[in-house]
Amino acid sequence: MLWRVRATLPDQPGTLAVLAQNCGEAGVNILGLQIFPGVDTVTDELILRTPSGWSEADLARLVEKSGGTEASAVRCTENALVDQPTRYVRAARAIAGHPASFPEIVAKLFDAEPERRDGGPEQDVMDLAVGDVRVQIHRTAPFTPTEIARGTALADLVGDVMSRMFKPDVVRVPDRSAGGPSFEIKPDGVVAVLDGVTVATARLRPTEEAGALELSLRVIPDFQRRGIGQRMLREVARKALADEATTLVMTTGVDNQAVLPMVLSAGLRGRIRMAAETLTVRVPLRDLKQVPA
Repeated sequence: MLWRVRATLPDQPGTLAVLAQNCGEAGVNILGLQIFPGVDTVTDELILRTPSGWSEADLARLVEKSGGTEASAVRCTENALVDQPTRYVRAARAIAGHPASFPEIVAKLFDAEPERRDGGPEQDVMDLAVGDVRVQIHRTAPFTPTEIARGTALADLVGDVMSRMFKPDVVRVPDRSAGGPSFEIKPDGVVAVLDGVTVATARLRPTEEAGALELSLRVIPDFQRRGIGQRMLREVARKALADEATTLVMTTGVDNQAVLPMVLSAGLRGRIRMAAETLTVRVPLRDLKQVPA
């Protein structure tokens, strides 16, 4: 049985030697080790192979016997033995290819979850920013300063790549005289019309949350990747603000690769969350006046 175990140990010479000796006497093999330094204590993460039948309680007792505290253990696979720098490089490449997967991939990287569990034990939160889009991941074991620094660096890297790929206003929608669509404000949203044909729609409808409007946005395939989606998002956000809304909420499938780039390229701030097969983006409208028209 493979386990990923975290424990806080005194920052004293010989502490790891005691733990290693106790593991050996118990028939537990240490296959991997990461050290997260602190001031007076050290957080160690170990990949352990135990005899069959071991439980989290057994591992906690083993750690406490060795002078450790705050032990947590989760079952894992041999993937946990992959070289850490390799894992981060692979994660960055996967996110660059599918930006909306950032919450899921970074959560997996830190043995966390992209959504808070309801009714379970209290969870720690790592708050990350990709450009102006906020992402949170959650887990029971506290995040160490080293992990937070790694997560922030990864988010900064992804944000930098995304900003180069999707700069606001890099793709400008041609005006009507140049053959581009016109944008018409409707009671329930915005439509983009070209030669009498609707090429994009953005619809708003109330939610149970005060001040929040749910947004559904669609651009027909032949007119995608022309900057129309980002322009529609801006226009419908301004309409929502004029209607005294405070937040836009977009819900889509986790396989939708266009959402995160669209929000970033529109220059809007947002918070992205992933749960099961659903991806939700919340865009607060308080900073909308700073967004270019």
